[in-house]
Amino acid sequence: MVRSLKWFGLLVLAVLVLGGGWLGYIAFLNPSLHMTVQKQAFWRLVDDPELLTNLGAVDGTVFDFHSGKLSDMSWDRRALDDKTASDNLAQIEGYDPAGLQGQEAITRKVMAWYYTSQLSFHAVPWLAPGNVPYPVNQMFGEQSGFPRFMQFSHVVYNEKTARTYVDRLNAVGAKFDQVADDVRRQAKMGDVPPLFVFDKVIAEMENFVAKPAKENPLYTGYVAQVNKLEIDDQAKAGFAASAEKAINDTVYPAYGRLLAAMKEIRPRATADAGIWKQPGGDGYYALALKEQTTTDLTPQEVHDIGLSEVARITAEMDAILRAQGLTEGSVGDRMTALGEDPRYLFPNTDEGRAEMLAEYQRLADEVAKRLPEVFSSIPPQKLEMVRVPVFSEQGQGGAYYNQPALDGSRPGRVFFNLRDTSETPRWAMKTLTYHEGIPGHHFQISTAMNLDLPLARTQLGYTAYIEGWALYAERLAYEMGMYDNDPLGNLGRLQAEIYRAARLVVDTGLHFKRWSRERAIDYMVGVTGSPRSDITSEIERYSVMPGQACAYKIGMLKILELREKAKAALGDRFDLKAFHRVVLENGPLPLTILEDVVNDWVKRGGA
Repeated sequence: MVRSLKWFGLLVLAVLVLGGGWLGYIAFLNPSLHMTVQKQAFWRLVDDPELLTNLGAVDGTVFDFHSGKLSDMSWDRRALDDKTASDNLAQIEGYDPAGLQGQEAITRKVMAWYYTSQLSFHAVPWLAPGNVPYPVNQMFGEQSGFPRFMQFSHVVYNEKTARTYVDRLNAVGAKFDQVADDVRRQAKMGDVPPLFVFDKVIAEMENFVAKPAKENPLYTGYVAQVNKLEIDDQAKAGFAASAEKAINDTVYPAYGRLLAAMKEIRPRATADAGIWKQPGGDGYYALALKEQTTTDLTPQEVHDIGLSEVARITAEMDAILRAQGLTEGSVGDRMTALGEDPRYLFPNTDEGRAEMLAEYQRLADEVAKRLPEVFSSIPPQKLEMVRVPVFSEQGQGGAYYNQPALDGSRPGRVFFNLRDTSETPRWAMKTLTYHEGIPGHHFQISTAMNLDLPLARTQLGYTAYIEGWALYAERLAYEMGMYDNDPLGNLGRLQAEIYRAARLVVDTGLHFKRWSRERAIDYMVGVTGSPRSDITSEIERYSVMPGQACAYKIGMLKILELREKAKAALGDRFDLKAFHRVVLENGPLPLTILEDVVNDWVKRGGA
């Protein structure tokens, strides 16, 4: 890992210092496909300072040219991204597939799929940069993404990164103005978010700027990091004063201008939560569903799969509940009652929240000891369990994962939403740990980071693969015996799985069948038995991220399907560790390409 990072730094420096001359020299040598893909990735990194920081490779070093800057969110950015994707696709297609073998043959398929998918959204003119329908939203909008990025991605570990942190605070005014301009442009074209989005983000931003600068997490988190530096007290005080000034003079006014834009557009919003209401919304949803599931399934097919899976899992849950003497009411009703049982709840206090985080860590440590039973190699990256930032927890789901830095300076982190401890009973915690941490997201993403493949092959995210693996990891933990003698924990696993099955129903319901937000909430509460407050946040998430919620179950089903096909074909030669290697050690893949890779492995006899 260390060696690859050294080469990464040297290559970035070569791009920066030698520029076009170096690239021209490489082109003259007729570079391999992998070198071309690396070149494309490096240009992408050079052009996106936040992405480069998120990777955590060169911040604060002699190669650091970027850590005082923020990413471009202007309308021109989208046009530039489309042109770059078109040019890159032409380069990829210039390589004759007949002349490629091994990983380069896979890379050509993956990169062609990626750029073609990106360009397909060009037909939807109202999208924001990144092909996003709503750049300001309650889930991962720019208004919450900026402070989260500054707190958890911009690591202050020397004087340079302390200075560039303040530079970024001072840069947010221009970035938020770009975002405000774009939401106004979108509104003129008829793209207006649902009403609940406005109400949530307006309240969030107003709360964020209500505190004095010295009480803002952008200040308190920064000062805590600065105070750990080996510099004199005067220098520390100077950094703190600079941050306070930047928050007062730039950050708060930037939020004020973005607030004004959202309040200006709000009267045009309606309660309709589906993307169908936007211009050409049905066409956009079909594209989004294809991109997120990496399949050609239609919305109706996805809806039908969801209904079938809900019925199957409901029957399994009913059997376990009856074995526990819980027989009255629907499965959803019984799960609701079980979730409200105080025996299984942590106190909704700071002490209770600390106890929950400690229990999440214990569960991760417990399953980590068992991983050699089903995996032949274990990634070394560390994992931390932390709380979702309080300022954004009302709009967030139950948990999410942030990957570690490439250079090891930042561990992988699972963020748990602790706004109300009653939303997650003790028996639901195992499954959440396995999905977000080990052997789910943290294990898969850390494994990919260690592969000797082009950066684009290890860092591009295919939701169906990544989330499908995490849901498969929940099932794998069950197969490993992590739920033995724990029927309630197994109910928690099945509740999480029916959650993902219900997503197929409600996501297509909202965006394809024109369900109301309330109908989607009622359906999902009824089949899962989860708290209505939790489900409301989930449905509102699906509203602003069309198609994304469908990727989990579709991805899991494909991995299980491929495993069963491999077992049937290989018989006694099937080895679970080898299957996991072929799934994980080719990096994230669209499901259609993953199927090709697994089929080729089976043809080779599982070797």
